[in-house]
Amino acid sequence: MLKKLESSINNSLKKMPIIKKIVKRSYQLGMYSISKKIKYEGEIKRITPKDEYEYFFGYYDKSPWDANDRYMLCLRVKNTTKSVAPLEPADIILIDTHNKNSYKVITQTRTWNIQQGCMVQWLGPEFKERIIYNDYRNGSYCAIILNIVTNEETIINMPVYSVCENGKFALSLDFSRLHRLRKGYGYANLADSTKDEKCPEKPCIWHINLETGSITPLLKYTDFASFEPRSEMVDAEHKVNHIMLNPAGDRFMVLHRWLKGSNKYTRLVTVKSDGTEMYNLSDDNMTSHCYWKNNSEILAYARKQEKGDGYYLMKDKTKEYIKLWSDLLSPDGHPSYSPDGSKVVTDTYPDRARVQTIYLIQQDKIDTVARVFAPFKYDNDVRCDLHPRWNHKGDKICFDSVFEGKRGLYIVEI
Repeated sequence: MLKKLESSINNSLKKMPIIKKIVKRSYQLGMYSISKKIKYEGEIKRITPKDEYEYFFGYYDKSPWDANDRYMLCLRVKNTTKSVAPLEPADIILIDTHNKNSYKVITQTRTWNIQQGCMVQWLGPEFKERIIYNDYRNGSYCAIILNIVTNEETIINMPVYSVCENGKFALSLDFSRLHRLRKGYGYANLADSTKDEKCPEKPCIWHINLETGSITPLLKYTDFASFEPRSEMVDAEHKVNHIMLNPAGDRFMVLHRWLKGSNKYTRLVTVKSDGTEMYNLSDDNMTSHCYWKNNSEILAYARKQEKGDGYYLMKDKTKEYIKLWSDLLSPDGHPSYSPDGSKVVTDTYPDRARVQTIYLIQQDKIDTVARVFAPFKYDNDVRCDLHPRWNHKGDKICFDSVFEGKRGLYIVEI
């Protein structure tokens, strides 16, 4: 009953973000004062040093582990509470989990944000010696392919968002517009050149050939606005976010979002990787976090008018879907399938006592594998989402957390 009341109040305050923040903070302070105090629960192991820096990896749709599950990538920064996209450089470090978690700085990036870092990841198909990450050089955003053994680097003249598993190509979007419209997910180095245009007739998604460096615009904002248009799109401000390629790399999903006054709308669209065959997969105003189960099925936390909010497994290019886990797992989180597809891990945002939870799901069995406290200074735009991620073997999960007072990278074994 209390969760339903909280959800109802949360939904009613969405159109008043400032009041919502005040009400949320007041409520959490009150509930925290009367709640059982929890710092952490579970067999949690710290991977990063406990020093004057903060450490984190980034988003939940990629793994920091190399193919052998020995080396892990991570960002090291001075502070993550003053800005969502600081202009100070961040160190990219390599952690050797087979050698007492020793680490070394392998490079730096000059563009990053606190939610997704700099998109640093191992480059396929080997996922061993080459990494790719976004940077800011000579007045422009770019992506760097770095061989960590030879230190040879290749500069790609556009940052990446989603990288194909075979390492041959990537997709990108406008990180400056995204920064202006969704703090914590874009980059702050360059001003948004489209700020005066609500629906620019300009590219919003690009295809990048990582072997040749060639860049091809795929879709414009107007392409999304004219695709199965809705009345609420007229005079609305449009953006795209959360591009994710399927394992085969032949289709991708993207969230098309538009803002009109205090109202926000989101639909989940899938597209062939050459920009054709767009499909409106979920259009009931809310879709948040998604993950490809395979090449044709998507797990998404979304809204269906007839069934409400929850986790749904949808079949691409069809109206087929099923609601998973009923009301056993109602909060929004960041879900992903284990490498063999048999399990799902997801997390929660801080509850009324500022505690976040990581759940492991196998069929209809839901287990709690970790609970951690989120200090109040890590809230709203500078919050620390756990973003749980699998290793390649599927027997470990890593996550970012602040329960020890600063951002760090942690592991739980499955």
